[in-house]
Amino acid sequence: MTATLLDPGIGMTSRRTRERLIQRLMDAGIDSPEVLRVMRELPRHLFVDEALASRAYEDSALPIGHGQTLSQPYTVARMTQALLEHGTPDTVLEIGTGSGFQTAVLASLVRRVYTVERVGELFERAQERLGALKMRNVRYRHGDGAQGWPEYAPYQAIMVTAAPRGIPRALAEQLAPGGIMVLPIGEGPRQSLVRLVRLARGGFGHEILEPASFVPLLAGVA
Repeated sequence: MTATLLDPGIGMTSRRTRERLIQRLMDAGIDSPEVLRVMRELPRHLFVDEALASRAYEDSALPIGHGQTLSQPYTVARMTQALLEHGTPDTVLEIGTGSGFQTAVLASLVRRVYTVERVGELFERAQERLGALKMRNVRYRHGDGAQGWPEYAPYQAIMVTAAPRGIPRALAEQLAPGGIMVLPIGEGPRQSLVRLVRLARGGFGHEILEPASFVPLLAGVA
């Protein structure tokens, strides 16, 4: 677990600005006290280029380069809440480190996060940011996220932050019995956010949570 990371900041990164964001999240249905606490405390402005820092606490996605985005705060909070709704997992595999912000949210709530990023430059930046925030319970891998990280499987939870066409079998097989995976599925405007559960008796169950909009999950490394 991490210590409180609240940076009072000034102007657009002030406490008042953050509180407005938290109120918007609550109005949108985010009701987990722990998720709201972490969303309030983490300095989101540190995860985007300085030119975009003034927009960091808007409820909108922001570009981070290489065709990738920092997901809007609601999306981060919603996926995290869905992952933790039935209990806090011990280990989480994250597919798509991106800016590192979602990684930081997870690392503030669970014992260990294993995160995989295919784009080398994003991978290095995220390590630097999370290192500066003293997130010591994260392991990083530059690799093909669609293949997961079999070395440390099985995981109690998996979060996928880019959209495959369907549920990747390689990732589903790395879930522990009773484990949960939250991911977007589909192409273009027809994406849905899905929660998959690996049933203790074998097989999988799933539920569609809501419409979604994510960049596609790409294979290979860059």
